[in-house]
Amino acid sequence: MTITRQDPDATGALQGLEDGRSSVRLRAALAVGTTPDPRFVDKLVERCAIEPEFFVRDMLTWALTRHPVSMTLPGLLREVRSERAQARSQALHTLSKIGDRQAWPAITRALLSDADNEVARSAWRAAVVLVPEGEESALAAVLATQLGRGERETQLSLSRALVALGEVVLPALHAAMTAPDPHVRAHALATQRLLREPDTGFEFAIEEAKRVVALGGSGQEGR
Repeated sequence: MTITRQDPDATGALQGLEDGRSSVRLRAALAVGTTPDPRFVDKLVERCAIEPEFFVRDMLTWALTRHPVSMTLPGLLREVRSERAQARSQALHTLSKIGDRQAWPAITRALLSDADNEVARSAWRAAVVLVPEGEESALAAVLATQLGRGERETQLSLSRALVALGEVVLPALHAAMTAPDPHVRAHALATQRLLREPDTGFEFAIEEAKRVVALGGSGQEGR
């Protein structure tokens, strides 16, 4: 990316994105998003991969959504294959915000089961947004393989993704309710509860599901 000396505003914004102060980086990202410029796209994508502050990363994503998809998509699709977990996670997050289904082929099973929880969570959210009509059941089956994974925050993210897909997830949830792992069974049961009763809190649903599983139930009795 080349910025000429006759373009001091662009030069200042570029420098701002690399400033050691998060407040300056935040303002720089806001400025770039407010006045989109194709010359900044690569820098925004690059910065997403290394930016340590959540609020700045979110502003970087917003700035990218302000640019044409034709300019942002190629770089983001490269990033989802990066070896750096943050690069994958933030690129997936940005793709979910852009919402262009051209990105769907990049949401691979490998990303949906990524060893890094933040990457996997971002992939789940992006998948729900980008999944083409008619492929929701297949996506639900893949997401269901992640039931029981991680701590509460990760499990809540997966449940939300499954619930967002709607009734098509029920066969996958019912199958998971007979899994050997009690954590998988409980998570599947809690997710079904959230689907059927959206106002139920996840904490309540998962604790109740654990009790059912501990007592030898599958959650499918009387179904």
